[in-house]
Amino acid sequence: MTNPAPILLTRDSRGIATALLNRPERGNAYNADLLQALITALGHLKDDSGVRALVLRGAGKHFAAGADIHWLSEVAGYPPEEAYQASLATTRAMQLLNEFPKPTLAVIQGACFGGGAGLACCVDVALATPQAVFGLTEVRVGVAPTPISTHMVHAMGLRHARRYAATGERFGPEEALRIGLVHEVLEEEAIEARLEEILTAILLSAPGAVAATKTSMLGAAGLMLSEREMALLAHEGWVQRASAEGREGLAAFREKRRPAWFPAAAE
Repeated sequence: MTNPAPILLTRDSRGIATALLNRPERGNAYNADLLQALITALGHLKDDSGVRALVLRGAGKHFAAGADIHWLSEVAGYPPEEAYQASLATTRAMQLLNEFPKPTLAVIQGACFGGGAGLACCVDVALATPQAVFGLTEVRVGVAPTPISTHMVHAMGLRHARRYAATGERFGPEEALRIGLVHEVLEEEAIEARLEEILTAILLSAPGAVAATKTSMLGAAGLMLSEREMALLAHEGWVQRASAEGREGLAAFREKRRPAWFPAAAE
């Protein structure tokens, strides 16, 4: 039996493409296969003149629970170059989504942690249900969210990004709305109708003008990442993941225990 595709791509007659993250048994947590599928899909879709917008969704109960902990544990044992390439894949996927020349939207339900929150930071419009739960949780397992750091600051502002990236706290959709991570919070029965309203507005907008506007705004804000900046972010990520903290954090998560850096006096 072959494994199901990690991302399912569809497109309707209007040119609205949907990328469905398709690892529901893992909360749509990403691994190498999902990242590569996302990179490939974004590369194809950005040059397809028939595509007018891209909607990102998660199959099942959750949007995206960040990086697959089993994959992270495997990557932690890679030789340096392979470990760096794994980090670069995450950085590349986020860059391509952030710089995608067509309007991008995310419909968020359930868990939206770590790199999942990174995806939310990289789209133009993020809609969430009241049941969505967010967290920049990388530090809880001893790793650093460097592949998404620039996008977090862009979406939430430095003040909010610093708090949640440093504490790893979970927070609800109303807080995500307050700090700018999502644009609207809607009940499940209302979110599809609102999505259609926004897509109609997009279809009334000239595709070339939209692409030029996005490029101009990202450029003005210094958010078009160079290859050097991408390499630095990926390097920082794999170095921390391969550190003693990274190894201990992943082990503690797997073993469902407190990490060694949590003081016994705080128990």
